[in-house]
Amino acid sequence: MMRSSGLLALALLAAPAFAQDHSGHGTPAASDPHAGHRMPAPSDIGDAPAPAPPTDHAADALHDPAAMERARRAMRREGGGMGFSMVTLDLAELQVREGRDGYRFEGEAWVGGDIDRVKLKAKAEGDFGGDPDHVEVQALWSRAIDPWWNLNAGVRYDVNPDPSRAYAVFGVEGVAPWWFHVEGAAFVSTKGDVHLRAEGSYDQRITQRLILQPRIEANAALQDMPELGIGGGLSDIGLGLRLRYEIVPEFAPYVGVEYARKLGDTARFARAAGTDVGGASFVAGVRLWF
Repeated sequence: MMRSSGLLALALLAAPAFAQDHSGHGTPAASDPHAGHRMPAPSDIGDAPAPAPPTDHAADALHDPAAMERARRAMRREGGGMGFSMVTLDLAELQVREGRDGYRFEGEAWVGGDIDRVKLKAKAEGDFGGDPDHVEVQALWSRAIDPWWNLNAGVRYDVNPDPSRAYAVFGVEGVAPWWFHVEGAAFVSTKGDVHLRAEGSYDQRITQRLILQPRIEANAALQDMPELGIGGGLSDIGLGLRLRYEIVPEFAPYVGVEYARKLGDTARFARAAGTDVGGASFVAGVRLWF
């Protein structure tokens, strides 16, 4: 009898720590913090629409609503909607080649956020001791369409060659699979002529500081423009290979080689004007940004 009473007492002491579920099995009641919580079904996960943003704010009842709205705008801006700016000089180089040595500059500056930016792009090239062969400036609005690609639209003005000319610009740029940086643009001038340009490059890291960059640029026109020395079709192409060393990420001297050549009727116009149609160059310069 005493043995049966002892077993009954132990059972009564242990009973509060367990609860009976619907199947009759003992389950921990107080020790499980998720007891009674319903786990979402797989069909519920990711299917429900996002909740609407709140339109009422408790702080407005205690403080000036206009002041609180300014505070919320500042919080949104500092939490991801901040503005940024950057200046990049991708190419600033001396070109050593047979005949007359030359130079080339190419860079851009932009200001804006993650979605919308205003850009100013410029490029210039020519031979030492003479007028620049080509100088152009572009003012663009850039709009991100996904994390990898931007649409560009704006205007371009060519100072050289003579006569100068203005264009409307429509283009796209971004990072293709395998980290190829690509850019394409169409230019429609005030005279109705149309130019096309495609550029691509790839940064192959040899070490954390030493980077080999192959680069290609091609230009085309939809019609002959003898006054500019440009023929219809593929007008010129440039192939480059540059090896740079990043002393710091913002400053990287480089050396390399480049082959540039005018093609088709553009080459014919150049020969008629007594100018070179292209060739190979040794290049040395610096890439920087801030």
